[in-house]
Amino acid sequence: MEVNKLNSERLHTQEVTTEFVLRDKDGNVKPLWNETRLGKFLRTHFNLIVRISYLTGFYALVLRTHNLITNVGHAGANGRMSNQGSYSPFIWLALGIGTGGPTATDTTLVSEIVTNGGQRASATASQVLTSVANDTTQLVHTWTFSGAFAITEEGILDAASTGNLLARQVFSAVNVANLDSLQVTHKYQT
Repeated sequence: MEVNKLNSERLHTQEVTTEFVLRDKDGNVKPLWNETRLGKFLRTHFNLIVRISYLTGFYALVLRTHNLITNVGHAGANGRMSNQGSYSPFIWLALGIGTGGPTATDTTLVSEIVTNGGQRASATASQVLTSVANDTTQLVHTWTFSGAFAITEEGILDAASTGNLLARQVFSAVNVANLDSLQVTHKYQT
């Protein structure tokens, strides 16, 4: 009984859903591919992107995916809470076109976008409710592109360049065109 009480009182940084909304130049929402477990398995283990509706995924107006908190992310979150180390606030969102992973040992995106409006950006940070008031950090940013990309990764960092990677996720390509906008709402919870 006492062990269960201790386990439930431990502070954990958890993986929480991230949402992507893609709009064309006129503000119309474009459907995005949401992978099922089978679709994600085929992509990550065999590098196969198979789009069979309802078997490997489905199109929706919002892409929802789970992120992975990295080892550095756990250290950084704990360092920020206890004023240890040299971690800055984790408020920078980055997009990339790399594949592979994610793994807990990631320290950067594989291929971060640095041009055409897709550069790393400071997000609007707030605290929102998941289970109890203010238990979740929410970061929101909208990019407007001046070129085309097949975005396949996203992450949270603590600096405008380089920095420490708190979280990274990889997903089936989100294809953006010139003048498209992509809103990312990334959440993580303690």
